[in-house]
Amino acid sequence: MDKLRPEYPYYLGGAAQQPNVDLVVYDKYSGAEATRVAMADAAAIDEAIALAAGAAGAMAAMPAYERQAALQGCVRRFEARQEELALALCIEAGKPIKDSRGEVTRLIDTFRVAAEESTRIVGEVLPLDISPRAHGYRGQWKRVPIGPVSLISPFNFPLNLAAHKIAPAIAAGCPFVLKPASLTPVGALLIGEVLVDAGLPAGSWSILPCPREGASQLTTDERLKLLSFTGSGEVGWALKAKAGKKKVVLELGGNAACIVDAGADLATVVPRLAFGAYYQSGQSCISVQRIFVHRSLYAELREKLVAAAMALKVGDPRDEATTLGPLISEKEARRIEGWVREAVAAGATLLCGGTRKGAMMPATLLEDVPEALPLCTEEVFGPVATLAPFDDFEDALAAVNASKFGLQAGVFTNDLQHAYRAWDALEVGGVIINDVPSWRVDHMPYGGVKESGLGREGVRFAIEDMTEIRLLVLRL
Repeated sequence: MDKLRPEYPYYLGGAAQQPNVDLVVYDKYSGAEATRVAMADAAAIDEAIALAAGAAGAMAAMPAYERQAALQGCVRRFEARQEELALALCIEAGKPIKDSRGEVTRLIDTFRVAAEESTRIVGEVLPLDISPRAHGYRGQWKRVPIGPVSLISPFNFPLNLAAHKIAPAIAAGCPFVLKPASLTPVGALLIGEVLVDAGLPAGSWSILPCPREGASQLTTDERLKLLSFTGSGEVGWALKAKAGKKKVVLELGGNAACIVDAGADLATVVPRLAFGAYYQSGQSCISVQRIFVHRSLYAELREKLVAAAMALKVGDPRDEATTLGPLISEKEARRIEGWVREAVAAGATLLCGGTRKGAMMPATLLEDVPEALPLCTEEVFGPVATLAPFDDFEDALAAVNASKFGLQAGVFTNDLQHAYRAWDALEVGGVIINDVPSWRVDHMPYGGVKESGLGREGVRFAIEDMTEIRLLVLRL
């Protein structure tokens, strides 16, 4: 396979359906039409929700070993289709092929971890005899599926971020309806192809590309008991406001910072910063965007990081040597280029990059960027990073915390006191010591604070959100 198929169906109640070919998916590098995908209307979404609600009992009654077997079967089928999956990512997302293969391995990891966790959903015996009035009573609790769940995944990781919602839902015993991003729906639909053979209860799952209004429908319907959304803060917080009584989990991105402390080994630091800032053209919510460097290392790091950034190849994502493929659209590239120009006009120094060609943007690095400008305050979601020096470690921590976001932060330091101080002080969901904030393994708790969202992903933690505690009290 060297291209996508001409058409892809959606999945309604676990069955492939092709009522139309209304959604055009483009090759993000060439701009040519790559395939057409079926689009769900309001009636199809309503039917999917009804089917999920109707399948809740069967899904909850599915023994853990059967849910585990279903997930393990998915792992085997993904493993057999790795190159096909990677090429689909390369085409629909413009993701360099080496990064696409990496995402496929993460998809497999996520389903494998979910298979393992599906048999570890445990409860506790709870002693109640804390006072005389509880004498003769015993308690215990277990976790039960929350019920049908609504899942909305973003464009930048079409396979793995869909997997981080689908796999825990299966492990927890929750029927689901997933809306993938309209720019990159094929990855989720390929997961659907695999799920057809997973042996899940009839009607228990749907994967429906749909217009943006579909997200509102999946948010407000009271038959759905949880909304899990990954995407922009503007959309996520608006959906939360409309979600009613259901539980809401939001992963909304950030402008991740990295601190390089005095004494850090630049031979290690610079390649990791270049990776963290520019992999996948910076289209990751934990892409390195703000770099704070101890003044004793600043000049040397700046020189080395500029050289590393300029050495990164921009081009065809199918080329094994490419690091930076296209951004998701030319519109986004124009926005980012505009932010860079605004910063330079306000006194920033452009050290490299900064000028786009169509949707292509080279690795870009600036210094002396005024702190009030979007390059510092907003999420760039592109291959742009800023440099700033610091003299005191506490000042660097304060600079990281000045952001309205708080997803992950990285700290390169050889000082154990500084490592623990960063863990205590940084207002983020995760602190990565001696690596970039872009580092993630798919079973760890992942999510943010402040404008970066609510709740945590990572399979075990998503399962906790998709289950609820049910208590039993026995009077003996």
